[in-house]
This record gives sequence, structure tokens and C-alpha cells, in this order.
Amino acid sequence: MTNPTDPETKTKDRKGLLWRYLPIATLAAGLVAFLTLGLHEYLTFETLKANRAELLDFVGRHLALATLIYVTCYAVSVAFSIPGGAVLTITGGFLFGLTTGTLATVIGATVGATGLFLAARLAFGEVLHKKAGKTIQKMEAGFRENAFNYLLVLRLIPLFPFWLVNLAPALLGVTLRTYVIATFIGIIPGTFVYTSIGNGLGAIFERGETPDLAIIFEPAILIPIVGLALLALLPIAYKKIKARKHNPAETEPSHDEPSHP
Repeated sequence: MTNPTDPETKTKDRKGLLWRYLPIATLAAGLVAFLTLGLHEYLTFETLKANRAELLDFVGRHLALATLIYVTCYAVSVAFSIPGGAVLTITGGFLFGLTTGTLATVIGATVGATGLFLAARLAFGEVLHKKAGKTIQKMEAGFRENAFNYLLVLRLIPLFPFWLVNLAPALLGVTLRTYVIATFIGIIPGTFVYTSIGNGLGAIFERGETPDLAIIFEPAILIPIVGLALLALLPIAYKKIKARKHNPAETEPSHDEPSHP
């Protein structure tokens, strides 16, 4: 039997804690360094406009390499929760066009989100699960039961911070497979909207204008996306209605059984 006070055991425990928290600590430190150095100030349309000729020339001569660099940069920005995702997405549309830009962005965002998910799950998932009370455990079970649909809704509706939707499932015990598939599918509509803006960014620059990042909240765009989110909720609603029909006693308040002679 291992003695918890044994020096060798303590050393192993410390190493285990180090490896558990190292990934998430690295991501947090990277974000702090990025903001402290002021690098986010270069993630603007002004920077893109000033360097567009060189960027387009590089993409034209090295399309595969440029696409790989873009996907990698996008994945890193998402994993480190660096602000400016909309600017990057529009840049992808400007450099690669609607189809390639959308696909490259979705792949990069999914890879980066998965990295953050795994780091958060490794650091906090098991600890929170052990310390969670019955109420939290019940919430976890309810979320996991319909994890794909709930995640799809969170990804589709552009009201929730992307970094928050990346972290929360890791703390609620969502499986990696469900997380990756729901993320990949759920971010496609919003990505398509911003990439399409980037596809016409050259004309916007020529007019001396700046892209409207709030366009996704226009009714003509937001309503169809919300409609998709509601469709994702339908299976959950159906399952709950079906469960109530088969188990009506579970939805009614309990009463004391009458005594029998």
C-alpha cells in the first residue's frame, strides 16, 4: 500500500499536478503575454489594408502554405482565447475566397477550440466532478444526455463568448467526439457570414469604409441562424414530451399515499 506521506509519493503527486495544470497555464500565460505586448493592436483592418498587396501576392504564389499558416494562426488564436476572431475570419474570406476561407476558418477554429477543451478538462474536469454536489451532478447529467444539441445551439447563436462555450463543456463532462462534431457544424453559419464579408472586402477598402461586424445581428441573417438553433432544440423537446407521456408521475407533485386498513 502506498504511503501518502512518503517523499517519493509526494514527488509523483507534484509531477502529476504539474502536468495537469501546465497546458491551461501555458494558454493563460500566452494570452496575458499577447495582450501585455500589445500585439492585439495589430489585429485590425487597418493592418490588413496596409499589407493586403503583399498578403495577396503570397497567397497567389503559395496557396497551400498560406492556407496552412492561416489555419495554424486561427487555431492558436482560439486556443489562447485571443480576441479578434471576427477580424481573422473576415481576413480568411479576403485572402482565400468564400469556400476555401470558410473551410479553413472552421477547421482552424475547431482545432483551437478542441485544444482549449482538452486543457480545461485535464486541469479542472475531474476535480470539479469530485467536488460537485448532487444539484451540479444532476445538471451535468442533463447536459450530457443532450450534449450535442445543447452545444449546437450555443455555437449557432452568436450571443455567447466563443471562449466560454469552449470551456463550459469541458467542465460538464462532454465527450471529445461530441464536442468536436458539434463545434465543427455549429460554427459554419456564422463563419460563412463573416467570410462572405471578407470576400467583398476589397471593394469595401476601395470605398474607404470599414466592415460592419454587427451585420450578423441583422434580422435577415440572425433569424435564420436562430431558426437553426431552434431546430437543434426540437429533439430535446420531443424526448422530454415523450418521457412525460410515459412517466406522468415524474412531472406531477408527489402526494402522500392514502392509508389502507
